[in-house]
Amino acid sequence: MSGISESADADGASSSIKEEIIKGLNEDLAREYKAIIQYIVFSSTLKGAEYGNIAGQLEKHASEELEHALKVAKQIDYLGGTPTMKGKEPENSEDSREMLEIDLRAEQETVKNYRERIRQAERTGEYALSEVLREIIAQEQDHEIDLKDALGL
Repeated sequence: MSGISESADADGASSSIKEEIIKGLNEDLAREYKAIIQYIVFSSTLKGAEYGNIAGQLEKHASEELEHALKVAKQIDYLGGTPTMKGKEPENSEDSREMLEIDLRAEQETVKNYRERIRQAERTGEYALSEVLREIIAQEQDHEIDLKDALGL
């Protein structure tokens, strides 16, 4: 009899951890939606000759963020969750430098959160998820580098 309750406890714990990962992935997905919107708007509204090159990069970033959102949504579904349809509230500015700073902070937050998700995935044996997230982080870090270059940091 004790074997049954131990198994139920293990399944409950496993289910709870999976739900925590799904919740975190939905937060990540909401951040990806926000990034898509911000990159689209900022790439269209950046002003100043010094930002000419980065505007094109932001357009590319927007399409890469869409790819990330699709990958994260598929992982949520695979884990038995429902991908969120709500994004985080986009930030805006009229100042071109501030637009890039907003995007840079968002990229840094995204990388931090994906690192945590990778740790969760590896603790639960979801190695395919951790590999997908590593690929996403590599692109997010490239975005961070582009933004820092544009900001002269």
